[in-house]
Amino acid sequence: MKNIIVFIALLITGLPVYAQSYFSISGKIIDADTKLPMQGASVFAQNTTMGTATHADGSFTLQLPAGGYDIVVTFTGYQTETKRVSGADAGNNNWEIALHQKQNEMQDVVVKATYEVADGWEKYGDFFLENFIGKTDNSKQTTITNKEVLKFYYYKRKNKLKVLASAPLVIENKALGYSISYTLDSFIHEYNTQVSQYTGYPLFSEMVPANPEQQTNWNNARLVAYHGSILHFMRSLYHRQLKESGFEIQFLVNDGDKQNAIPVKDFYGALNFAKDDSTTLVSILPNQREVAVIYKEEMPAPLYLETNPDSNPKFELSVLLFAPMQTINIEQNGFYFNQDDFTISSYWGWEKMADMLPYDYQLPSEK
Repeated sequence: MKNIIVFIALLITGLPVYAQSYFSISGKIIDADTKLPMQGASVFAQNTTMGTATHADGSFTLQLPAGGYDIVVTFTGYQTETKRVSGADAGNNNWEIALHQKQNEMQDVVVKATYEVADGWEKYGDFFLENFIGKTDNSKQTTITNKEVLKFYYYKRKNKLKVLASAPLVIENKALGYSISYTLDSFIHEYNTQVSQYTGYPLFSEMVPANPEQQTNWNNARLVAYHGSILHFMRSLYHRQLKESGFEIQFLVNDGDKQNAIPVKDFYGALNFAKDDSTTLVSILPNQREVAVIYKEEMPAPLYLETNPDSNPKFELSVLLFAPMQTINIEQNGFYFNQDDFTISSYWGWEKMADMLPYDYQLPSEK
């Protein structure tokens, strides 16, 4: 999701500047069975730096920058709950979210014990890190500090690896200056197709710099990570600034055994771009399912070209494969849904957690 080539802050010139406004949401977390309030439940906007814990009466309040978010509620021993919000929910003080206790069925315990790999980290740890943290320059400075919570399961018949975590992963990204608490749902790798997928809920927090120089380095590294990322693309698409931001799109069409790239002149017409003025939500439904996104302002990272020698070295190419007739909705902060309705490959698919920025990331010109 982000870049590795060193960038100069002066390249901010020409980027759109958006005013930052906020809205608040409030509510109460209760036990689904007893209906009693739950103190200390974690409530956060996933993939942001914004979170809180509930008070003794189960209440919480979050102030969020304009845009959209998935609100995540977690409590040890309970199932995680999520709720989507946007600026249209501003001032909503009537939320009541009920958490259900996890049911540890004996059969599930036996199945997991059957397939668990005793020395899982030794066998699969490096593979997991490459496909979850990534193989970019930033990944070299990113570590999981509590790897002991990871459990590895191998299903021989399906030739599949599954990774679970008994507690949120603590990820330290010293390249970008973020500590991330990642509630991992699961990581699955299908060896037959060589496809890895993971789902979970990250909460970012900014590290405290040792000195002003380190903060400056982090700010520069975050700007580099932002340029050309899917976050940059979604924000630029929302504001109809694709060309100005250095993006162009093409449609990929299969012709027998050959795949042809068709240049698109009217980006927004080809994507069936529509904006609902009442909700400020943008929706797209591309005329073709497979969309190539080209970022022309940077060359691919040398590490990417090493493992993908057939890639064009002059620009970064990512591919979005949309599910048939599925509309994608985009909020002004770059949050998009439903994220399961398309898959990402090529450059954005190569970048993983080590290059991820939170949805509330602001450009230096916006602060």
